[in-house]
Amino acid sequence: MFFYAFIFIAKIAEVALMTVRTVMITRGEKLYGSIIGFMEVTIWLYVTSSVLSGIKEDPIRMVAYALGFASGNYVGCILEEKLAIGLLTINIIASEEDGIKLAEILREKNVGVTVMNGEGKIDQKKILIIHAKRRRREEIIRVIESTDIKAMISINDIKTVYGGYGIKK
Repeated sequence: MFFYAFIFIAKIAEVALMTVRTVMITRGEKLYGSIIGFMEVTIWLYVTSSVLSGIKEDPIRMVAYALGFASGNYVGCILEEKLAIGLLTINIIASEEDGIKLAEILREKNVGVTVMNGEGKIDQKKILIIHAKRRRREEIIRVIESTDIKAMISINDIKTVYGGYGIKK
């Protein structure tokens, strides 16, 4: 029973590391991605060799491995959300009056906002562009939602921003 638990837990750790490594590399963190990759492949080699040797006599190893893989994906996603590594762009489209008011509210919260003019189907709009660290996402959304301003919000993950208010690279 201990052996199955070991396979399951080790596979969760390996796949969770794989998820974080992938995010690190796509965000430009090559060194951290490489270090995590070393740990990941070390676990993978050990677990895979443990499962494959004797799999015919003990097929439950394969089940523990598969369950660990599935659970590792879930744990990796949660871990990646908690780490919130990287940057994002939040685009907000609001009426002219509301856009100006929202920009002021966000700036009071130390959020860098660029305001542009836009044109909707019926009236003029303000387009607010925010580049921020991912860990501030929920805070910024809460500020926007705490107002009674009707706005369209889109959020995109980005790799790199050079300069700007509140972001250092």
